[in-house]
Amino acid sequence: MSRHEERDVVIVGGGPAGLAAARRLAAAGLSVTILDEQPELGGQYFRRPAPEVARVWGEHRPEGRRLVEAVRAAGVECRTGHLVWGVDDDGRTLLVSDPAEHPVRLRGRYVIVATGAYERPFPFPGWQLPGVTTPGFAQHLAAADHTPIGERVLLAGSGPFLLPVACSLLALGVTVAGIAEAGHPYRPGLRALGTVRHPARLRELAGYAARLARARVPLWQDTVVVRADGGDRVTSVTLAATAAPTRAVRTVAVDALCVGYGFRPQSDLARMLGCAVRTDPATGDATPVLTSSGRATRDDVYVIGEAAGIGGAPTAAARGLAAALDILAREGHDVPAAELHGLARAGRRLERFKKLTDALYPAPAELARLLPGALPDTATLCRCEAVPAGEVRRVAGTTAGDVNATKAWTRAGMGPCQGRECGFAVSAVARTSPDVFPSRLPVRPVPVTTLLEMARTEPARTEPARTKMARPEPAGEGEAA
Repeated sequence: MSRHEERDVVIVGGGPAGLAAARRLAAAGLSVTILDEQPELGGQYFRRPAPEVARVWGEHRPEGRRLVEAVRAAGVECRTGHLVWGVDDDGRTLLVSDPAEHPVRLRGRYVIVATGAYERPFPFPGWQLPGVTTPGFAQHLAAADHTPIGERVLLAGSGPFLLPVACSLLALGVTVAGIAEAGHPYRPGLRALGTVRHPARLRELAGYAARLARARVPLWQDTVVVRADGGDRVTSVTLAATAAPTRAVRTVAVDALCVGYGFRPQSDLARMLGCAVRTDPATGDATPVLTSSGRATRDDVYVIGEAAGIGGAPTAAARGLAAALDILAREGHDVPAAELHGLARAGRRLERFKKLTDALYPAPAELARLLPGALPDTATLCRCEAVPAGEVRRVAGTTAGDVNATKAWTRAGMGPCQGRECGFAVSAVARTSPDVFPSRLPVRPVPVTTLLEMARTEPARTEPARTKMARPEPAGEGEAA
């Protein structure tokens, strides 16, 4: 039977941001529930290995385990295996599927969206071959499960994430055939000098560079993947210059290829809750409109972590703490001035580093202009619906570049991933300005058994009992992208 429940604060997502917010709020006495669809808290960054792997190799990031333990000790209700897939008709109640696939309706006086991010792929002929994956998946296998994605691996795309993934693979004895970076962030220049203001990050970068140099891993800058070939598995990759992707520069023999152009915020749930978003012209991402503390245009909703914009784990945790302190202040709790000042200083430092990183690597909007030129009409653009690039180009010519109309006519982006895999590419190939598909129910694939049980119990629905504390009403709702 569908259950109706209510808490002071409901946090969707148990990564660094959600955990940081939960620990601070629960320590102040608020009733807090974390919902996460994974079997363990920690998110991708603090993902813990299987017990069998941990016994042999140890933990990937033991500080993640300590943080989860602190959250549980603070009294946070941690519900793992709980999939948040939508919002009820009242616009406030979260629709959840529990581990037994029973429906749950959960409402918080405050909702914190900490849904993280997903990787930004761009298609090319052969991207559907076995052995072709994203850097994030390779890192998950290598760091958390101690399993290599292949024996001879090429990493490609853009962003600083490629370097630690390469080092994780080297630690497993994998031959890293090379790193193809679409930009030129490692070329000496005035922008690169900005890294000296961040010595900890500079040491981290130097460590990666030294490890790659010892293994003689080639680093090709201003280079992108334009083709993968093979039969039962990828066997070779063709690279080209970023500025001239139709002109091949080399072919690399591999048995695995990991390609990703950074990350995109998962803002679907925030948009479904009625939070206003803006389309970032540099990335094409739908980014929620937020205050410095993460409060959305809907007054009882906060968006934190990577869902608020890509910034890395330290920035995500800082955003989580900022949201928690803002909620506590609204609830009449005394927040130490030293804590606020320390958080503000850390936030400014992290923001400066984020701006430096954004300046060093190519903007996704620029990649969206360059990459489609190497994508032939016959290449599969949307894998879920098997839509070729040529069909999207043809239809886009008749819809005046309206990406949503193009989606409707071609079904590109209408499969199980809801455009998370192909949305950026569909917009680029259609030659539209950066755009994002609208958020649709369900935001994640939901078990049919959950929907059937909801249908059976629908007539018996009742409103949850109100708590004694006053419930804030939304100050205003913006248009979803």
